[in-house]
Amino acid sequence: MVTVQDWDRLLAAGQVRRFGQGEELLRQGAVGDHVLVLTVGRVKVLRAHENGSQLLVALRAAGDLVGEMASRGRGVRSATVVALEPCTAHVVPAAEFTPLLTRHNLYSPFTDYLTSKLYESVPYGVHLVHFRPAQQLARLLSEVVALAGNEVADPLRIPFSQEALASALGMARSTVSEAIAALRRDGVLTPGPALSVADPDRLAEHTSHTM
Repeated sequence: MVTVQDWDRLLAAGQVRRFGQGEELLRQGAVGDHVLVLTVGRVKVLRAHENGSQLLVALRAAGDLVGEMASRGRGVRSATVVALEPCTAHVVPAAEFTPLLTRHNLYSPFTDYLTSKLYESVPYGVHLVHFRPAQQLARLLSEVVALAGNEVADPLRIPFSQEALASALGMARSTVSEAIAALRRDGVLTPGPALSVADPDRLAEHTSHTM
């Protein structure tokens, strides 16, 4: 959505920081005093509810901004962001981010970017409410694989446990286990305890609403 030159300017405005797998990049409720520009790795965006549950809101990857909503006016973070694998990001202070947008006429593409992300303002599972559990799971797995960058050694491995998938989709663990078993029987997922996609084409077929 921006030129390579403008992207480089954005990166130059921040300090490089690396995050380990499972590490929090941002925490819900914290003050949004900076923006993260992801350059390596995938992250999951989680929203906590009063009952203690954490539902998946979105997945982000290299080339995405994280924390851009709260950075406007130093608002409060509306979600927690956790690394699915080792990640690298440039930390751009909010005080520098907004002037940079103004200085280089980037407000229009930034607004377009925010608009494209507004769909992610509700839990991921709500977007898929009209799909059967196996289809919901297949769509989530398909997106995880699609977002894997060149730095990921095994892009077909799913960096989610069954418990995490159940929580992300707001499903019972038994429902997710049944869906995984069905996908394995159909040759979509590899056998064994680890979650890995065996056939991306068949996975894509299982994402169809008409199946």
